[in-house]
Amino acid sequence: MANNTNQAGFASKLGAILAAAGSAVGLGNVWRFPTETGTNGGAAFILIYLLFMVLLAMPIMIAEFAIGRHGQKNVSYSFEKMSGGKKWWKYMGLVPVVSGFLVLSYYAVVAGWTLEYAFQAGINGFAGKMGTQFADDFQAFSSDPLKPLIWLFFMLSLTFGIVAMGVQKGIERGAKIMMPILFIFIAVLVVCSLMLPDASLGLTFLLKPDFSKVTGATALSAMGQAFFSLSVGLCCLCTYACYFRKDIDLIKDGFSVASIDTLVALMSGLIIFPAVYSIPGLQPDAGPSLVFITLPSVFQQVFGGMPAVAYLFSLMFYLLLVMAALTSSISMLEMSAVYFHKKWKITRPQASLGVSLVCLVLGTACSLSFGIWKDVTVFGMGFFDLFDFLVAKFIMPIGGFLTCIFLGWVVDEKVLRSEITNEGTLKQPLYPVFRFIIRYFAPVCILMIFLNELGLFKVIVGLF
Repeated sequence: MANNTNQAGFASKLGAILAAAGSAVGLGNVWRFPTETGTNGGAAFILIYLLFMVLLAMPIMIAEFAIGRHGQKNVSYSFEKMSGGKKWWKYMGLVPVVSGFLVLSYYAVVAGWTLEYAFQAGINGFAGKMGTQFADDFQAFSSDPLKPLIWLFFMLSLTFGIVAMGVQKGIERGAKIMMPILFIFIAVLVVCSLMLPDASLGLTFLLKPDFSKVTGATALSAMGQAFFSLSVGLCCLCTYACYFRKDIDLIKDGFSVASIDTLVALMSGLIIFPAVYSIPGLQPDAGPSLVFITLPSVFQQVFGGMPAVAYLFSLMFYLLLVMAALTSSISMLEMSAVYFHKKWKITRPQASLGVSLVCLVLGTACSLSFGIWKDVTVFGMGFFDLFDFLVAKFIMPIGGFLTCIFLGWVVDEKVLRSEITNEGTLKQPLYPVFRFIIRYFAPVCILMIFLNELGLFKVIVGLF
């Protein structure tokens, strides 16, 4: 279909939902969520996370949808148009450009690791290894000056190929293929994991809340995970919303996107924790090493007597990670590429290739920071940690905060109401709640996350 700016958009409502869900679903669901859940006590953390997903992350996501669809051209134009001609708001369009370069550069490095582990699983490279060998193997691989770069190149090439084909033939078609496969893999892995001998211990950890472990830090971590799970603040979903049709119900379909994202995270927990608890002595708070060190060892030990099952389980799990990484990296590349495609009047493949090459160079620096460039630091951080710090600690919270201020205090309320109700054709009884959250609740929460991430929240609380 074509929208009112003669720009190709998503051809169907299902395609739009799956593409947006694919953007949200990523390594943060399969890796970061289990890590945060494991280190914050399990079920109680999940309940708080779900609360903030509904009260914080989803409304901001819907806000980004409203802004992007209103302009239906690009993020910069959408902000300027919705502000009523206040031209300086168009510079918010630079948020997805900058964040696209930064986040894709280091995200593609980790995504490349998933390709390596999928390859190792495919050639049965995990068979017969012990726990310490997995730790040594990961250290050797991540610090190698060449191997991670090869997988980084492959991941960026896959991402480029899909984005270069366009919105309908590339992004939408890719989402329609990968998202169903992703869910099939997750469902099979959940069933296998729940059949393990001590799976009940993992289920207890995930489903039986222990609120005695909940602290202020737990609540803030849950709030941050909900915020980062949907990638709000990067204007990534705002970019996709520029391709939405006018008949999309932003609240209802936004709820669908958030539900898919949350379901993937919860099902990932159902895969990982029953498996972890099946090995005596292992703890659920293994941290970031969980996916690349702990789990390969777990799969081999748990299914040691069934080599074929161990092979299939490992292969499906790492292919799942690859697809989760790819669906998100597509949206990251699109954020920057579409800006140059429109601004410089160059073709989509040219813009996508240019951004991919820059990200390859920056990603190379991030990858080498685990090895031969580990002593090269900026502000005391290697390139990988620096990029992650800038995106997670600054760009995302500041972008989300400004989005709330913009939609809650700058945009004419009639314009916002018209966009949310599809020009009055939809009854939206939750609109007053949505507006209250965007104006008051969300900005305060984001400010708390921002201060907490910088280590200033405790200092400020201590003053009172």
